[in-house]
Formats: sequence, C-alpha cells, structure tokens
Amino acid sequence: MTDHLPAAALVDLAEVLLVAAGMATDKATVTAELLVEADLLGHTTHGLQLLRPYLAALDAGTMQGEGAPTTLNDTGATQVWAGHRLPGLWLTALAVEAASARAAAQGMGAIAVRESHHIGCLAVFLERATDRGQLVLLSSSDPSTASVAPHGGRTPVMTPNPMAIGIPTDGDPILADISTSITTNGMSGRLAAEGRRFDHPWLIDGAGHRSDDPQVLQADPPGAILPVGGLDHGHKGFALGLWVEALTQALAGFGRADRPTEWGASVFAMVLDPQAFAGREAFVRQTAWLRDACLAAAPAKGSSGVRMPGERGLERKRRALAEGLQLYPGMLDGLRAEAMLRGVAWSAALGD
Repeated sequence: MTDHLPAAALVDLAEVLLVAAGMATDKATVTAELLVEADLLGHTTHGLQLLRPYLAALDAGTMQGEGAPTTLNDTGATQVWAGHRLPGLWLTALAVEAASARAAAQGMGAIAVRESHHIGCLAVFLERATDRGQLVLLSSSDPSTASVAPHGGRTPVMTPNPMAIGIPTDGDPILADISTSITTNGMSGRLAAEGRRFDHPWLIDGAGHRSDDPQVLQADPPGAILPVGGLDHGHKGFALGLWVEALTQALAGFGRADRPTEWGASVFAMVLDPQAFAGREAFVRQTAWLRDACLAAAPAKGSSGVRMPGERGLERKRRALAEGLQLYPGMLDGLRAEAMLRGVAWSAALGD
C-alpha cells in the first residue's frame, strides 16, 4: 500500500461512496473535492476523516442527499437560506459563490444559512473568492451541540465556532482559519479515541479544574473546551465566539433558542470586492506591503521566523498534488471498509 496517494483518486473514491449512499452526483462531486482539499491543506480532522460520519448520516436520513436550499429573505445584497439538512460542504460552496456574484455586481454580498448539515473546514472555501481578487469572510457554528465554556464558567454553552478570512495579495492569498476556542471537537475526539492527551491544559473539567485530558468532555458532569486565551485571557475568545454565533445563528433566525438536536451548522458567508472601495490595485498594494513587512520581521528567539496564515497549507497542497497525499494513519483502512460495505470498486491507484 502506497504512502503517497493521488488526490484525484481519493476524490473519485469519496464521490462514488457518497453517490452509493444516496447523495446526488453534483453534491457528491463538490463534497468529495472539498474533503480532499482539507487534507491537502493539512486539516486532517476535517478532511476525509469526516467521510464515514457523512455516509452514516446519509444512511440515517439526517443528511439529505438531494434537493435545494430555500430562500427565506432576499434584499439583493443579502440572503437567508434554509438548508434543509443538505450537504454542508456543497451548501457553503454555493453560498460563497452566491456572495461572490453579488459582490462583483454591487460591491458586497452576504448569505446566512440555517439548518445546514456539517460544513467541514472553512479554509477550503476561501480561494473561491480570493482567486477572483475578492475578500471573503466565513464563519460557522452548530446550535445543536455545546462543548466550549464561556469565560468565567465551566458549563459548555457554545461550539468552537470557527471564523476564516481570505485576503488577496499580489501572490498567494492570506488564508486564516481559526477556532474561537483553543482546540476543536475534531481534535478532542481524535485524541480521546487514541488514548492521548493535549500538550497543554486546554480544557476545564466538570469541577472547574484545568485539564489536558479530552475524556473530561464525556464525563458526568461534562467538562468543556476553553475559549482562545484560556483561563487567563479567555474573555477574548469568548467574545469572538459570541460574534460568530450572532453572525451565523442570529442573522439566519435559527439557533440555540430553537433547541435543535441534529448535528449540523449555521453559516455566514460575506464577500467584499475591493474594486467597489478604493480599487483592487490599491487593496493589493496594502496587503502585499503588510505581508512583506511581516515576513521581514526579525525572528523571535527560538523561532525560524514569521509565516503568513495559510502559507504552510498552500505549500503542503502544492507538494501533495505533485508527489501524492499522505493520509492520517488508519484513514485508508476506513475508506476501504466503506468501499467493501457498499460494493464500490477499489482503485488500483490507492494500492492493494
């Protein structure tokens, strides 16, 4: 079995598996491409690791494989969609495309999506706008679950609530995708399954003590993930988490107050076209100068120097597309099991 796998073969396998589980081909194509894109960028907890849970959701009917979102409100620049539990990667890609088209026509566009299924990794959507010279802002939350405590508390109330931005420059875009919590549910679940702990006490247990053990999240009473800043400066991460929930759930008109019970997402996508402001040339002049100044900064002691957000991921992606993609250990075995279960042929490109 090869260590370096062709990304195209992995996309093909994921697409066929999704179609076999009942997802429409157009949605399966986008979903498969974006799952593999997450692995290419190095976001391995939000790449093909999500494929088996998505297949299980299709089997259970908690993800809908066919259909279209319903527009609940349309002002021209903004829209609200009901997602009907459709595949979240496909829905979010559609929302970014719609926001981008509105930005090209009138300077900005924003789409709020309610009741989507899970949307994976935010970073995979950003280049869809930055490749057009547009600035994109994206955020997501899940009103059906709670794993992050508000600063000063120990009861989980929010989710990690990621926020992302794609900033065009005169070269590679700046791609920032961060959670408003110190770590994520995906990483917590991975470490718990492997019997491992975090390197630092990024959690708080049900009694209010710091912990590095992801098992505390499943204890009784449950622990919680700390906001960015931890017990010291967690008011900052807490505020950012509130920011995301307002953009995603409040603007879409559906969230925790409705007590949803199914794993999913609320999404907010905004795209701004610099041409409608001071112009794209002026925009890039500023972003390129700032990037160059950051990269030229003297390195801190013990550091190899400054890296721009997204730089390592884009380097990893280019290398993986040229040399093949290395999946997280055990991932390929899980994909093989799904292929056998669903009668899907195994590509020779993925090894014996």
